[in-house]
Amino acid sequence: MINWGIIGFGRMGKEYLECFKQKNSKLHLKAIASKSKKNTSLKNDNINFFQLYNDLLISDSIDAIYISTLNNTHKELVINAINNNKKILCEKPLGLNYEEVKELDMKLKNKVNFFNEAIAYRAHPQTIALLELLKSKEMGKIKKIESNFGFKVRKIKKDSRLFNKDLGGGAILDLGCYPISFFSLFNKSQEMKIIKSNYNICETDVDIDGTISLKLNDEIDAYGKVSLRENLKNICKIYCENGVITVPEPWLPSKKTFIEVETKNRYFKKIIATTKSVYEHQLEASTKFFLNETLEPNLLIGIKQSLEISKIIDFWRNNRN
Repeated sequence: MINWGIIGFGRMGKEYLECFKQKNSKLHLKAIASKSKKNTSLKNDNINFFQLYNDLLISDSIDAIYISTLNNTHKELVINAINNNKKILCEKPLGLNYEEVKELDMKLKNKVNFFNEAIAYRAHPQTIALLELLKSKEMGKIKKIESNFGFKVRKIKKDSRLFNKDLGGGAILDLGCYPISFFSLFNKSQEMKIIKSNYNICETDVDIDGTISLKLNDEIDAYGKVSLRENLKNICKIYCENGVITVPEPWLPSKKTFIEVETKNRYFKKIIATTKSVYEHQLEASTKFFLNETLEPNLLIGIKQSLEISKIIDFWRNNRN
């Protein structure tokens, strides 16, 4: 059994708390750490509450932590968790840049089944179903992939985590991990090759949107887009030799969702139904991983994948071509 603690109790911390409230014998929440005094009402007989993050990190009753604090605090908290021998599920992005993630990679050296980056859709049954569909000879080879994630933020505020550079703001750092991690599902042989990247800067000096073109396995064209100023379709499309696969809810799939498949001969929807939220799937998969239980397939984001993603994100944020 893994006893979990949550560090940071904003929107995502509350989302994950709901997962622990479900009737799931595999998930056990022991403590929450939040600097906000208004959250002290959460304390009850079963969940300990700490106002200092370090008090949770040094607690002997905690085996694993979920970090959901601001982006600019992730690196330090992950290092403290490693030093206190706590398994780690850290909200994306793992670090503010490639150098921070490289430092964490070194800290995690020789640590086995110890870390996941919380890009939750990777643990959802929909992602597994998609890969199964693509194994079919009916689709043929993948030729091109398109992936996007964007929403319109009405007011650009410098003190917002999305638009403050010091807090790790910007569309690419906050959302870019989604299309990049999606592309990595299909890149098997070598590093993804960056062909072209671009972005636009807003008045707070962070990127408000961006586009990127990649080459996977030297043969698959991949196009990604992220935005904080327009509502994108938030879909993924995979163009194969014999048809097209569309994923209408790639990032936050519903409990009942579907994948569209259109070939030369037929059209159908692959229905994926589950009783759990995407975050509950993430927690359950990470728990199994930390317990060294078999995950087939294991699509979780480990430190080496985090390193690859952050390297591309870094290039994207700093290059217009």
